[in-house]
Amino acid sequence: MVLADAVALPLALWSAFALRFSELWPEEYLYPAAVLFMVLPIMGILIFIRIGLYRAVIRYIGSQMIWTVASGVMILSMMLWAAAFVLKIEPFPRTVPVNFAIIALIYVGGTRFLMRSYYQWSLDLFIDKNPVLIYGAGESGVQLCRNLQNNIEYKCVGFLDDDPLLISSNVAGRKVYDPRHLATLIDSRNVSAVFLAMPSISAKARRDILQRLEEFPVHVKTLPSMHEILAGESITSLREVQIEDLLGRDPVPPIRALIDDSIHNKVVMVTGAGGSIGSEICRQVLKNTPRCLVLYERSEYALYAIEQELTLLSKTLGINVPRISLLGSVTNKQRIDDVLSRFQVQTLYHAAAYKHVPLVEHNILEGIENNVLGTQILAEAALRAKVERFVLISTDKAVRPTNVMGATKRLAELILQDLAQQSSQSTSETIYSMVRFGNVLGSSGSVVPLFRKQIEEGGPVTVTHPEITRYFMTIPEAANLVIQAGSMAKGGDVFVLDMGEPVTITDLAKRMIRLMGFSVKDEHNTRGDIAIEYTGLRPGEKLYEELLIGDNVTRTQHPKIMRANEEMLSPDVLQQTLVELETAVHQNQVDVARECLTRSVSGFTPSDACVDWMTTSLPPMHYA
Repeated sequence: MVLADAVALPLALWSAFALRFSELWPEEYLYPAAVLFMVLPIMGILIFIRIGLYRAVIRYIGSQMIWTVASGVMILSMMLWAAAFVLKIEPFPRTVPVNFAIIALIYVGGTRFLMRSYYQWSLDLFIDKNPVLIYGAGESGVQLCRNLQNNIEYKCVGFLDDDPLLISSNVAGRKVYDPRHLATLIDSRNVSAVFLAMPSISAKARRDILQRLEEFPVHVKTLPSMHEILAGESITSLREVQIEDLLGRDPVPPIRALIDDSIHNKVVMVTGAGGSIGSEICRQVLKNTPRCLVLYERSEYALYAIEQELTLLSKTLGINVPRISLLGSVTNKQRIDDVLSRFQVQTLYHAAAYKHVPLVEHNILEGIENNVLGTQILAEAALRAKVERFVLISTDKAVRPTNVMGATKRLAELILQDLAQQSSQSTSETIYSMVRFGNVLGSSGSVVPLFRKQIEEGGPVTVTHPEITRYFMTIPEAANLVIQAGSMAKGGDVFVLDMGEPVTITDLAKRMIRLMGFSVKDEHNTRGDIAIEYTGLRPGEKLYEELLIGDNVTRTQHPKIMRANEEMLSPDVLQQTLVELETAVHQNQVDVARECLTRSVSGFTPSDACVDWMTTSLPPMHYA
């Protein structure tokens, strides 16, 4: 580009003279100015170096480059006039520097755009790019289209848009098509993918568009939603379709007073702080300025990871909240007592639990010790330490459980209900509550990333049963609702979150296959790309999940939170059960512990025989 400028600048000066006098070679003016033709390229290149014009990568230049060139030629034009004055060049028309500035801007800027166009033409000619359509001809779609011009994998061949005023118009050099003509475009333009570039639309509108795109053999990717963009995502970063896009749940704005009641200027403690739900509660607590945040976690790596993340988040948001990171188990009574009293905890979110159904089925005593006895130790310690609010993170699997994990969580709820009665009858002001919800998206062991990995590897996608259904909610939404529900508690409340409609896992798998650009291989389409394989229900797994044991449910001031009135155990029966479980755990009596759970948790009907590894026959083991 230096050589091009060395030619373009003298040429621009000659053009300025020619334009001024309307003749090709006005020699009586050109010959006196000959020295300017020699000095001009040197001055121009030095100025362009100084303003950084040569640091710009040609294939990425945009409108900003025009302003850089304009500033450079303006400086050069003034220097040209000053040089003519100092060197006493006569005759020298005053309009020549003005003409030169305009023409040099065209020549210098034009050569760069010409080179960029040549580069892009070469990419399209010699590199086999995948033709794509961009759904959304707004500002985000235009930015994405411009970014794809330098992409070696994709090229934009047009836009899709539902706005009838835009259809058949030209946007960013590409035609806007009616989405109803997508099938024709796929055939005529060999379209392989559709990129959804509408970050501001509602979740429901996004879901409706994705449903329409499912029937076409194209890979669908999306730009982040406006919420994700505000959280720091790049507006042009493409990602795979997420399950939350398919669910189409519009988040309900939080009630500020409910957030502040439990967090603002409070000492807040989160157990299981490094887990999926616990870590998100930590993030949201930090953003709402507690007096101190206590993180309690038994996994060293998980605690380290969330501590590092919160440190970065604090710097980003400019928040200076003291954080205490503690290693420990909720089953360690002495440590729990010491922590609650030392830091004078006011709000406690108990998210520490073993939650994977098959793993707990194979490790029953550990599940009971952590989920039941750990909750008892923590909740009783909270009563002694006069913690203001104690919120248990529960699960829909606690409702008429068919597995040990669900039974332990229901028994943990019963412990809190009993302590809530004790608290109301004593001088303690600890308010106990529990929040029950279904599966959260993106948690450890979640089915969605597993499906995506299986699809990328060519399948098959494994589903346990053709009719299995689940409720889903995003982790941020669940954590936000947990915090608000805890603030509404009066004591012993069982809160149930509105999870929306249940999702059939088979349908979810099929939708993910189609939206990733593949077809489902089954008896109706034997030439499909990805098959779905049914592996059978795992130990303790239910076909359908429920959120309520009874029908006694009332609304709250939040539209996504309901209050359930569930049955309780008598204090004597509960205490006897806990003593039996503790004895069984210490004496390694798996069958006794399981039978005790079956007897004490109403509705617990194990779906399988005991499969604990300490009591069942071991799988075949091969020794070298």
